[in-house]
Amino acid sequence: IRMLTDNDAAEEAFRWSLSLISRILMRVINEGSTIVMKAINSNSGKQLRKAVGCAPRGKRAFWMLNIQVGTHSISPLMWSIEIGSLEAAKAIIVDLLTIRADRDRYYYGMDILFERHPDVIKRICLDAPALMQPLLDGLIWRSRTTDNGQRRTNYYVRHLLLDENNEFSKATEWITENQDPKLVCHPAVSLVTDMVWGRVAFRTFLFGRAWFIFTLLVFIIPQSVLNRNPGDSSHRQTVHIVNFALRCFIYSCSMGHWAMLHVKNSIRDIRNKAFVKFGRCFIPEYLTQWQGRSSLLLTLFLVVMLILEPILYCLGDPNGDIFNDECPEAEMFLFPYSVASTGAMLMYFMLLIDLSVFSTRVSAFALVSARVLSEVALYLFGITFFVIAFACAISALEQGNEKFADIPSAALQLYKISFGMFSNTNYDKLESHLALKILVVLYVVTTIIFMLNLLIAQLNCSYQATYLDMVGYARLNRGKIVCETMPSCPKVRWAAFVGALRLDECCEFGEGDMGVPGGVQVFEPSSANITTVDMIKRFGGSTSPAAQWPEEEAAGNDEEDRFDRMEKLIEKAMKRMAGGRGGKKGGGGSSMGTEEQQESSARSGGTEASE
Repeated sequence: IRMLTDNDAAEEAFRWSLSLISRILMRVINEGSTIVMKAINSNSGKQLRKAVGCAPRGKRAFWMLNIQVGTHSISPLMWSIEIGSLEAAKAIIVDLLTIRADRDRYYYGMDILFERHPDVIKRICLDAPALMQPLLDGLIWRSRTTDNGQRRTNYYVRHLLLDENNEFSKATEWITENQDPKLVCHPAVSLVTDMVWGRVAFRTFLFGRAWFIFTLLVFIIPQSVLNRNPGDSSHRQTVHIVNFALRCFIYSCSMGHWAMLHVKNSIRDIRNKAFVKFGRCFIPEYLTQWQGRSSLLLTLFLVVMLILEPILYCLGDPNGDIFNDECPEAEMFLFPYSVASTGAMLMYFMLLIDLSVFSTRVSAFALVSARVLSEVALYLFGITFFVIAFACAISALEQGNEKFADIPSAALQLYKISFGMFSNTNYDKLESHLALKILVVLYVVTTIIFMLNLLIAQLNCSYQATYLDMVGYARLNRGKIVCETMPSCPKVRWAAFVGALRLDECCEFGEGDMGVPGGVQVFEPSSANITTVDMIKRFGGSTSPAAQWPEEEAAGNDEEDRFDRMEKLIEKAMKRMAGGRGGKKGGGGSSMGTEEQQESSARSGGTEASE
């Protein structure tokens, strides 16, 4: 600084700034380097348990969740997750969610954890998914004793259900977005999802789908029923009027509803800049889901139907009945209109698959069926390859069978052979063309015997791989629908549901033993989750919140301590073996030296005697 300026004030200001920075750093180091932070930096669960063992029982949770450094606070739990000290983070979560009791009160860190970190589930799902299992396990208490074959179980799911405003928590959404089929099958998550679905979201979802089912029935009547049964001449005019009315309802209510829905979703994704690259262009994010794509195709089919509507072209026909759809002006549009109607019908029933969420078993079957479709697509791709190859080969062959005259005809007949549509009469006609018969036999061996059995084997392996997680995938689907339906649920119904749970009341641990609030008590079969150890750690002695918890009896019997003791025993054994070998070598050398001295003295004595 002296070389750059001659201003004494600038030099003094720079010196003062460096002094201030050094004091700040020293303060941060002194106040932030607690024994808990040291244990986190070493990523040792054992050291962390010893560190928090020094804390008063009333402030034990705060030692693991809040360290004040000047005007800023640091969370040891979040810090351990950020730096990857997952062993220490797991020890913190297990310690916080362990129920301890003295003679006056129970201590449980669930409320403190979620009040300090409302988004703890989101952070763990993103940065440390392995910690979700111990976190959810800590929200369950099971009694060691049973009564009439039933085990008392408390699920402390208050913060999985409610946020700080007593609205529906985003925990289910975060867990569902994690896309882990095993995590959503955890008993705590399953209980929350099933309760919200059965008592709140089901009616809202059913009401929305009831309108869809009604529009589907209205669409079926004019497109698949009345067009095949126009009635006699006396009732034909009535049929035309009903047909026109139902089609107007479809175009105005169904097509209008889907069009508004797609405009709304597109505007939302544009505002949020939520786009997904598809080829060389970008599409709104909602179209990445099959429901969005199917509904968009349905809307497009309905628009094409409106453009090609035969009734509109027959309105000016003076010779026909009113609202008639058969006239010379509309004749050229009948087939394209029927194709669009067929596509719309298929899209309607495709969207109807979403109703499988009513049953977890049916939903699991639908999801497994969708996941094995890729194997069927590979089989069809292989069949198409062999069809083209053999069709070209047969077309190059000199033969007189009209069914196999050119490449398109041969390909069509080979497809019929693959799908069992080739008649026995056509097989008999192959007898007069030996070379053609040999090629057909080779095709049958390749596709029906080899490819079809390969498809069966692939479907079997794919089903076995998917079957293990199919219930989890079904629950993922239900969780997603619950999260999408809850914003539309009436607040009165949600308030009644929350009030019926009585989450502010304490859950019993036994007859007359009132525990901690925030839970839902259920009774499970005694054989479902066998528990032989009391999950509550009870201590006698002082009940002062300023006193430390006594050292737990089983605190040193964990696997880490066992490995430490084993390592020490091995080190002691190695030292003893090394010391024993050194002693033997030294002892052997001294005895050999003594013998050499005796021999030399004996020789010298014999020489003196001879002299």
